[in-house]
Amino acid sequence: MKSKNLYILPIESNVGSLIVSMGMMEFLSRRISKVAYFHPIIKDCNEPDEHITFMKEHFGLDQEYDMCYSYSVKEVEKLVSKGKINQVYEKIIEKYKILEKEYDFVLCEGISKISFSGAIDVDLNVEIGKNIGSSFVSLISGNKKSKEEILDEIKIEIDSIEKEGCKVIASFLNRVDEKIGKDLKEEESKTPLFVLPETPYLSYPTIEEIREKLNGKDIFVNQKDLKNVFSQSKVVAMTLENHLKRMEENDLIVVPGDRSDIIVGSIAAMYSMNYPHISGIVLTGGIKLNKHIKKLVSGFRKLSVPIISVETDTHTTSTHIDNVQAKITSKNIKKIELAKEIFEECIDPEVLENSIEAMESSVMTPAMFEYSLFEKARKAKKKIVLPESLDHRILKAADVLLRRKVVDIVLLGDEEKIRQKMAMEGLKLEGVEIIDPATSDLTEAFVGEFMELRKAKGVTKEQAKDVMANVSYFATMMVHKNIADGMVSGAIHTTADTIRPALQILKTKPETPIVSSLFFMCLETEVLVYGDCAVNQDPTAEELATIAISSSDTASSFGIQPKIAMLSYSTGSSGKGADVEKVIEATKIAKEKRPDLLIEGPIQYDAAIDKDVAKTKLPDSNVAGQATIFVFPDLNTGNNTYKAVQRSSGAVAIGPVLQGLKKPVNDLSRGCLVEDIVNTVAITAIQAQIPEN
Repeated sequence: MKSKNLYILPIESNVGSLIVSMGMMEFLSRRISKVAYFHPIIKDCNEPDEHITFMKEHFGLDQEYDMCYSYSVKEVEKLVSKGKINQVYEKIIEKYKILEKEYDFVLCEGISKISFSGAIDVDLNVEIGKNIGSSFVSLISGNKKSKEEILDEIKIEIDSIEKEGCKVIASFLNRVDEKIGKDLKEEESKTPLFVLPETPYLSYPTIEEIREKLNGKDIFVNQKDLKNVFSQSKVVAMTLENHLKRMEENDLIVVPGDRSDIIVGSIAAMYSMNYPHISGIVLTGGIKLNKHIKKLVSGFRKLSVPIISVETDTHTTSTHIDNVQAKITSKNIKKIELAKEIFEECIDPEVLENSIEAMESSVMTPAMFEYSLFEKARKAKKKIVLPESLDHRILKAADVLLRRKVVDIVLLGDEEKIRQKMAMEGLKLEGVEIIDPATSDLTEAFVGEFMELRKAKGVTKEQAKDVMANVSYFATMMVHKNIADGMVSGAIHTTADTIRPALQILKTKPETPIVSSLFFMCLETEVLVYGDCAVNQDPTAEELATIAISSSDTASSFGIQPKIAMLSYSTGSSGKGADVEKVIEATKIAKEKRPDLLIEGPIQYDAAIDKDVAKTKLPDSNVAGQATIFVFPDLNTGNNTYKAVQRSSGAVAIGPVLQGLKKPVNDLSRGCLVEDIVNTVAITAIQAQIPEN
């Protein structure tokens, strides 16, 4: 990107600047190698700034805390009162210039004008931005405002900024009523308008925030349930029957500690299908639970209602709760994911990128690569089947993929069991399709198709029925019959369990005799391709050539320019032996089959990746020192190398990605993380976009 910085300008308080800052930081960091965060003025130097803390923790920023800000509000007001406002600008510029030198881009977030006293008669945010040569993103609240009021406010703000010689490249309107938001999207404006809808969940406090503000004590608390949010607090001073009538979803119940009937009744309602779920209970007055009630409550299994106790009386407690401001912290995953989802849905990436004048860069970070996976997958939304539907990692990954609209998901298995598992994990997976092979109308047709495919092997109908009861075979048949576009498995099954059905049903592409694999190795500033590190134990020269060609085609489909290094312990003619001869022959075969490709071999790893070494060992090579694809001579070398690089350098290894099949099927490691599954599904969806040979 050509711009070096961008300034987020909140026009008023409680406008949701952290949501926009988070969204912009993710948007930028996926396109730019190194992005810094700068919050020039913070509220108080004596306690950690919530926005800086969040950005550092969530995005893993390597900035020192004191390099993220320059002054507190009080310090600025003191200097301004002494006529030293230029000193404020000088220090801010100094800090900014350090960040500009060390980073490719600096995202700045201002502080609302209301934070300052009336003695400051200039818009400090605009003056700061002007002094560091920044363009602005204005952030305006649409809460309880008409369309006309919002448009007037946008115009006034843009005009005032432009009068200072600065530029507004976009305006974000947060907390906008749904109907007004639709009308605003159709309005013409000097700058792009991005409308974020009113989302009550983000403004709901968590039980943990209440406990912290009220100095509450834990009575019955599961740490994960402290993340529960509540929509409203309800003081209960009535009988249990009347309380149950008025109970609503996500209520926070505030009740004296001696009201055993209300406490037990509220918890019992959680186990009833006829009543809504509350988020928590606050016991007031410092009254201890009766020992028998405590014993009773402790016997409820998997109690998901945190119960805390406070010393203040009920009225005072209720007042304190009403004054608690909701926050988004790096530990509140649900709020973060929702905020990201809202941001991504409200923006037009192309318009926003053009607005900040994207600069060209050959750098590719893991975040940028992962983002490109999502973007490519979304272009032609594919349907991916996940047969291991009772694994909690699979369900969590499916939730991320569905909410971010990357793919459509099909889960296999007993629907009731899957729904129960989803509920236990706190997931809804809206829009997911569930198919039970045991009862599906597809099964009979699949049995017949499998018999036809395997008739040369003499497969009987009973054998075919047994095979189709296996979820991996059923899922693969869905891909074969174009009911799904791809399949991902391996979280609880072996690699053989994933590949065997694919070979029997899908088979390999024409002129591709073997299935192979590759890993995308996401280093700090580039993405390399390693193949084959997971499937073929000791490939022949012909098979090595196939792996090289398959890896080249796969890399190209993911935007990586193929420069193939056929690895060996010898570079050029420096060594001899059967292993070297195999690589020499493989290189020859690959070049004959694909003369359009840049291929070098045999070559050692250091000569393939290091330009200085390449100048010495192969000075005239178009691949040496700049290889993007590394083909290993055997599984032992490849598997150990990728793991060594992954562990020693901190590289993100995405894969294994299977290649060579007519339709995409991919394998997971049984130790995979949720993010591994998400990435593999996105890759599978992209592979499904490639026309069959």
